Amino acid sequence: MNIDEILDVIDELLDRSWSLPLSGGRCVVDADKVRDLIDDIRLNIPAEIKQAKAIVSDRTDIIESAKKEAEQVVRKAEERARSLVSQEEVVKAAQAKASEILSQAQMKSREIRQAAQEFSDNCLLKTEEVLVKSLTEIKATRQAFRNATSR
Repeated sequence: MNIDEILDVIDELLDRSWSLPLSGGRCVVDADKVRDLIDDIRLNIPAEIKQAKAIVSDRTDIIESAKKEAEQVVRKAEERARSLVSQEEVVKAAQAKASEILSQAQMKSREIRQAAQEFSDNCLLKTEEVLVKSLTEIKATRQAFRNATSR
């Protein structure tokens, strides 16, 4: 069960609890069941944190891959430029082409890095939203428990 499902079960448990007469709305709930569900929540939170870490790891892998690809393109451009150094006109053309390739490689590297960062940021944002929602629901449930037990 994920955290949302566990919280739904807690909500149902509260809905099905017995109201105590003349108690100001206090209810009787199965404390062991609630504790088990809270333990399940605690066990599920690390899984969502692992998912966030995996997203960060994927982002790092994408950036590293982009860097390697850019380095390969630069290396190929440099090798090609060296092989064209045999004649003066060819040298000038090779230098211009090498500059162009290097510029394109740097631009492509920036584009890939930007795309990877945007993708990672989007994934982390979604994960953050899920965690914030879960945390809000947990806080609300805890408050409801406190309110229920303080009456």
